[in-house]
Amino acid sequence: MLLGASNLLIADGCKLVSMNGEKYSRQILFPPVGLDGQEKLLGSRVVIVGCGALGTAQANALVRAGVGSIRIIDRDFVEESNLQRQLLFDESDAAQSLPKSVAAERKLRAINSDVRVQGVVADVEGHNIEEMVNGFDLILDGTDNFATRYLINDVSIKLGIPWIYGAVVASYAATMTVVPGRSPCLACVFSKSPEGVHETCDTVGVIGPAVTWAASIQATEAMKILLGRFDELHGSLLACDIWKNHFQEIKPQINPDCRVCAAHEFVHLGARTSASTTLCGRDAVQISPAKSRNLNLQSLRERLEPLGEVRSNEYLLRFRVGQNDLTVFSDGRAIIKGTHDPATARSLYAKYVGS
Repeated sequence: MLLGASNLLIADGCKLVSMNGEKYSRQILFPPVGLDGQEKLLGSRVVIVGCGALGTAQANALVRAGVGSIRIIDRDFVEESNLQRQLLFDESDAAQSLPKSVAAERKLRAINSDVRVQGVVADVEGHNIEEMVNGFDLILDGTDNFATRYLINDVSIKLGIPWIYGAVVASYAATMTVVPGRSPCLACVFSKSPEGVHETCDTVGVIGPAVTWAASIQATEAMKILLGRFDELHGSLLACDIWKNHFQEIKPQINPDCRVCAAHEFVHLGARTSASTTLCGRDAVQISPAKSRNLNLQSLRERLEPLGEVRSNEYLLRFRVGQNDLTVFSDGRAIIKGTHDPATARSLYAKYVGS
């Protein structure tokens, strides 16, 4: 129920929450939003998969816009090298090695107390993604790999939830909006993951303006979807090299033979991703146990302290031994830095964490 620009009331379970409409007054003055649109935003639910450069920019924009409920899912922790482009983090987050989703939740709650923000420290996989996104109105892509994007694409089509693809590397950025039943899906455009050696942020770098270009378009498309203004979506695969001033717009078509949106073959859903995953050019491998282990991090710390340098907080433990840095999460998942060989990573995991 919306009473006016200076007195907003929305339903939150069985209680009504009063909010200061002045916070959104300039947005309400924009005709495509207005009072009714602001009410829709306050009642909307968005899930962001990945809380790096794109994810933090998306979350920042949508929380300030008053999107009522936002879930942020990320498997990683804040490092100093993130601060140049990941908008919600600062040096203290990196010093504490806070999980990105936890640090983001804290910042976003301080930005807008009207919005319900939930940070989830987890890896999105075939066996858990449906539970993580079910009931949300929109999925935003803040990931750094095609494997997870194909997973998002599958669950989007299966559950009928729109999602917005985004990618950034160096000064290049790209984005595409997928609305099930209305637009081509990712598999229509890329039937399989691009082959060959790919540039990554860790090999060719990345500049912040390329991130904000893509995230701004993603956030704008998100608002259009949440407001029901589907006819105003750009309907393209947009790409830009912001340094070289190259802009490209491709109008993809629905593939009538698409395995996902035509045949409804959701091959990525239901199964756990491989136990070891090399992380996007970072000289690091993630180890995911077959079942959540619910580790006692304090006990693990006491066991490892005689063997090397150990730091920990309530979310994770970091252990430095030789040239390797192990970051172990309470669910048993670990990121092993200093190697890109899964076999070496699994060996270090078994040696110091246990199989």
